[in-house]
Amino acid sequence: MADETRSSGPSSGVLSGLKLSEVIPAIEEFKKNKVIFTPTPAISGMSKRKEEVVVERVMENCVFKSVMACVIGYGLGAGFGLFTAGLDSSMPSYMAPETQQQTARSVFREMKSRAASYGKNFAVVGAMFSATECVVESYRGKTDLQNGTMAGCITGGLLGLRAGGQAAILGCAGFAAFSTAIDYYFRH
Repeated sequence: MADETRSSGPSSGVLSGLKLSEVIPAIEEFKKNKVIFTPTPAISGMSKRKEEVVVERVMENCVFKSVMACVIGYGLGAGFGLFTAGLDSSMPSYMAPETQQQTARSVFREMKSRAASYGKNFAVVGAMFSATECVVESYRGKTDLQNGTMAGCITGGLLGLRAGGQAAILGCAGFAAFSTAIDYYFRH
């Protein structure tokens, strides 16, 4: 009787071909490997190992998200800086006297300084936005479009504040609109 196939009507879709003698050893294996069982609405019976839970908690940490955004922002900014410096240095300079020659060393120096400058700027903006969004999300307890909008407004306002009140308001509106558009695009 213990080896009978479980089929108790239409609700047994996943368990229709599963024998009870196969389920009990699986439960014992879960206990032996210390697997944490966390039911999810999408996939019933899905379980997570202890290591998966630890990695998930680290990835959801605000400090980790901010550091990751900072590092990725620096990399993207440095790449963008190299690209723009490469374009600018190949253009003729109308402001410089004609006697000044461009050398490879001066071009590479300009590319390095522009890459570092763009990298720092992108890193700061990425870290500020990521930290602000994570704090807003933690405070509100929701994950929706408003978190990105609020974080964009706060970040844009703080960045624009150095140039005055009007720049802070425009920075807030611009960053909020851009954040909302990007979040909406990726969520829908």
